Amino acid sequence: MNGRLPSPDTLPPHMPHLRDGLRRRLCRSVLHLCGWSLVGEFPDTSKLVLIVAPHSSWWDGIWGLLMKTAIGADVHFMGKRELFRGPLGALLRKLGGIPIDRSAAMGVVEQMTARFDQPQALWLGIAPEGTRRHVPQWKSGFWRIAHDAGVPIFPAAFNYPDKTIRLGPLLHTTNDMAADTARLRAFYAPFQGKYHGV
Repeated sequence: MNGRLPSPDTLPPHMPHLRDGLRRRLCRSVLHLCGWSLVGEFPDTSKLVLIVAPHSSWWDGIWGLLMKTAIGADVHFMGKRELFRGPLGALLRKLGGIPIDRSAAMGVVEQMTARFDQPQALWLGIAPEGTRRHVPQWKSGFWRIAHDAGVPIFPAAFNYPDKTIRLGPLLHTTNDMAADTARLRAFYAPFQGKYHGV
């Protein structure tokens, strides 16, 4: 797809889908009015780690949530358990949030690896930079989750100059995290976030 938004009926069959028509149409209208589009193709797989960069503004989360709802993609994200209380918790879960217990004996990587071991489809979105500030080195959690769970990494890039979200090639991890990360960063090199690149 180049500059248009796919409908859920045209998404790959193994990709996790959302089926909320009214919210989807509303989000599609907002993205159209604001000039945002999608470039690239989705892989036909039920489990992966979706990384999104450059992450330079809280607007990234807004555009990302609008895009996933607009196309009907059921993409999940992690959040600390304390955020999932009361009405906010219900909203975060509805948006795809997964509560993480940072005090548990199992670390975040282990908790998410266990989640991938379940039979349900799971696309997990992560910002590998771990912050909106420019960082010279990414955090390794996204790679460790994908590698330990045996699922591929799917890169998506915000490119603010032309208001596109660019989809990259699927990457299957090797035993060389540094080489895998270098390949991913090479994909992101041409793209510019709201305030910085990768």
